[in-house]
Amino acid sequence: MEIFDQLQAVEDRYEELGELLSDPAVISDTNRLMELSKEEASLRETVSTYRRYKEVEKGIKDDEEMLASGDDELAELAKEELNELKSEKETLEEKMKFLMLPTDPNDDKNIIMEIRGAAGGDEAALFAGDLLSMYQKYAEKQGWTFEILSANTTDIGGYKEVTCMITGNNVYSKLKYESGAHRVQRVPSTESQGRVHTSTATVVVMPEAEDVEVEIEDKDLRIDIYHSSGAGGQHVNKTASAVRLTHLPTGIVVAMQDERSQIKNREKAMKVLKTRVYDYYAHEAQSEYDAERKSAVGTGDRSERIRTYNFPQNRVTDHRIGLTIQKLDRILNGELDEIIDALILYDQTSKLEALQNG
Repeated sequence: MEIFDQLQAVEDRYEELGELLSDPAVISDTNRLMELSKEEASLRETVSTYRRYKEVEKGIKDDEEMLASGDDELAELAKEELNELKSEKETLEEKMKFLMLPTDPNDDKNIIMEIRGAAGGDEAALFAGDLLSMYQKYAEKQGWTFEILSANTTDIGGYKEVTCMITGNNVYSKLKYESGAHRVQRVPSTESQGRVHTSTATVVVMPEAEDVEVEIEDKDLRIDIYHSSGAGGQHVNKTASAVRLTHLPTGIVVAMQDERSQIKNREKAMKVLKTRVYDYYAHEAQSEYDAERKSAVGTGDRSERIRTYNFPQNRVTDHRIGLTIQKLDRILNGELDEIIDALILYDQTSKLEALQNG
């Protein structure tokens, strides 16, 4: 079968990587060592599953021979073990199918996330702050690093928009399904009649662009330096530290003023700009695959309403997969695993069905 040929090729490559990683020439080349270590780590689960599968197959063959041996005592033992092994074989076959699905090349990347208050004024901005806190707590639970790059706050403590960077292992693979419109239903603190209001905030998740993937030429860039505005103490308006970068071919603009240093603001702005430009061209290139993207779990259309957070019923509903959980308080506290695991499983199952249906 084709899948077993592929699995054998993966195991062969894994063994080759093991030899390469002990080669002094590789060990002395830091970049090469990191690249090969990363590749080895990405194959580890597939190889261990395949090896266990081969052990189970051998066990089944041995047990079937014992059953045919005519020794009643041995046959009884073999029969019991055979049922367990056949059940495990089915489980492993299913797991291997998922492990051999094509992976998203961005899955192991860090991300830049943008959250904006949308429909609903102050209440939408407050909800954007709730989402920011939720992702910050989730990142902490995952052992990731969470950094706010820029923030535009409102007088009552919400966010008109906030840009943050999350770094760690496989960040994009878990948070890529969060792009879209998030809706909240609750009684605002300013509402004296106790009426439930509906507001929305939008989330955009972009894999961090690496320098090799996107190069921005000087001729394509306009740089404006200006004085910071807003809260910030005595240094505000004394030095021109704020930076605005405009990518002329796409019209993408990134402004950064949170740091006192113009150099730091420029570094942060360039990181965000490269990521947005990479994201822009990636979406443009994928437009011919619209149908395929619509069947996935919403990493495409950012205006799509993906989730509702209902405070009166302590309920969260993900509309793409019809999942409803009565744990809104815990989810806002960063306990997102149940939703994210369900989205990953749904996406993998959809891809598997698409492959099997040709």
